[in-house]
Amino acid sequence: MSVGRPFLDVSDIADSSDEPGESVETDDEMRERAEAALLRKLRSRSLSLAEARTVLRGVEGADEIVIEEAIEHFVDLGYLDDAAFADQLVMSAVERRGEGRRAVAETLRKRGIPRDVADMALEALPDDDAERALEFARSKARSVGGKDDEASLRRLAGQLARRGYPSSVALTAARTALREVGIGAGRSRPGPRPMPGVRFTPDE
Repeated sequence: MSVGRPFLDVSDIADSSDEPGESVETDDEMRERAEAALLRKLRSRSLSLAEARTVLRGVEGADEIVIEEAIEHFVDLGYLDDAAFADQLVMSAVERRGEGRRAVAETLRKRGIPRDVADMALEALPDDDAERALEFARSKARSVGGKDDEASLRRLAGQLARRGYPSSVALTAARTALREVGIGAGRSRPGPRPMPGVRFTPDE
């Protein structure tokens, strides 16, 4: 009797899909993983829709369908709302950091707020840059004072410019605030020599 090839039982062949760690992720599991990643990020900071999409694109395996479904779900839950987020950013920039309109607009742009939504948020902002600039200048006037009145003026005006106030508004607020604390007061009166001009750029 000849020895033939051993009988091969196909039931003994392991299916590669059953190997540990090789299971195929379902669409629902992928979506849940993407949403969990976004939720973790939202627990640490608020996000615009554009920022949320960036977070989701960083989730391995998440395609555009999964991303948009997750965005829609979080919008429905109220976790993502560009208009409300824009209002929050404006309030924080103005009330906490004393920023001017230009700086506020730049903050909205950097956070991915759409132009039309940003414009609506800025329209609700009172047009009182001069008042806010003076309030900020008053809070900093004594700390910038020194022997050189011109240097004090440049320093304070520069701080205002970096917060998004136009140069004319920054200079007026700085002069007023410094005069109120007795810095440069003597130079504000007419004299034989005019006060030298102050030059600076908003990025100084």
